[in-house]
Amino acid sequence: MPRRSPDPASRSTEDEVVIVGAGIAGLVLALELHDAGIGCRLYEAVPQLGSVGVGINLLPHATRVLHRLGLGDDLAAAGVVTRESVFFNRFGQLIYREPSGLHAGYEHPQYSIHRGDLQAVLLAAVRERIGADAVVLGHRFVRAEQDENGVTAHFAGPGGDPLPSVRARVLVGCDGIHSVLRKQLHPDEGEPRYSGINMWRGVTKGRPFLSGASMVRAGWIDRGKLVTYPIRNLPDGDQLLNWVVEIQTPRHLQRDWNRRGELEDFIGAFEDWHFDWLDVPAMMRASETVLEYPMVDQDPLDHWSQGRITLLGDAAHPMVPRGSNGAGQAILDARALRNHLGTTPDPATALRAYEAERLPATTQVVLANRSMPPDVIIREVWQRTGDQPFDSIDDVIKVEELAQISQRYKQIAGYSTDALRTDQ
Repeated sequence: MPRRSPDPASRSTEDEVVIVGAGIAGLVLALELHDAGIGCRLYEAVPQLGSVGVGINLLPHATRVLHRLGLGDDLAAAGVVTRESVFFNRFGQLIYREPSGLHAGYEHPQYSIHRGDLQAVLLAAVRERIGADAVVLGHRFVRAEQDENGVTAHFAGPGGDPLPSVRARVLVGCDGIHSVLRKQLHPDEGEPRYSGINMWRGVTKGRPFLSGASMVRAGWIDRGKLVTYPIRNLPDGDQLLNWVVEIQTPRHLQRDWNRRGELEDFIGAFEDWHFDWLDVPAMMRASETVLEYPMVDQDPLDHWSQGRITLLGDAAHPMVPRGSNGAGQAILDARALRNHLGTTPDPATALRAYEAERLPATTQVVLANRSMPPDVIIREVWQRTGDQPFDSIDDVIKVEELAQISQRYKQIAGYSTDALRTDQ
């Protein structure tokens, strides 16, 4: 008679790190800890993992981490290696273009990829390297308790029934923008901060535009702003195109990455965006699903850690989704936490060192995304032209000034070429 496998959630984890959440942050952290020889387990609320969200970008500071984990070939196969970043006004006039990733002299590429494809790559690697039972599903985190010797994590099932508690050496909350652990650590935190901008997002099957690997930002939020880029190469020569529009409006709903949106709520701002390289309203209308999301963040916390408990990724530093940095900063968090847990025997001391490294850095990014993201390039031109076409961009702003704006954000976010050359 075959031996029955034990309940995966019942395995002793007192010497392990328990990770709450099996999104991008949690999965990368698991791979980092495993690579460092540190045992870990992930607990995820949903009973089944599926493909959620739309496209994201991974900048060279994050892809360097993922390449060190041996995921480069899988990422290149699943996504698109970004060639350039291009800025236009709403009339389709070119403002500025600069190379990206490998094409800009970085040692590692920039990837544009579907969030679901990235999660699938990470999940497959976790299960292959750590084990098929490394991710325990259907376990909604409820609360944590700790003492001198460890942490006890309490869970409930999909129906709300209590599940067996889990004992661990360290507990890391990678449970995203609605983090239960963050609320336990900061019960009096205020509501999310709405930027005044609402977003609608979608993906569309279409022909390649510009270089076939271009990330485009166009227009400005007063009349409608567009971000679009390819996230998957298809066998028939088409691509899966990711698009995001932003409009300044008091309208906003609660944060939910999977909330359905309505085309009629925003398409009017883009009806005349028929460029020789892309028919924008046609791309939007060809999307099967439109998602709506308010551009919100929260004020940076003064601490993430308490004893053997800490936060990571969106749970620690939710930021407005500008500058392609949300997932990237979570990946950098994971690398830092792995380093400190691997070199510092006392867990509480390791978590304080991790926080000391990453909290100030991510605070800068959160604040920069509010006021000085790469989009400032198109805002600057919009302000100088009064939202009118120009005869020559050189008459509006010099290319050197545009390059300086772009470089400032790279330095704040930690992915300037100089920073990555010196930080080995």
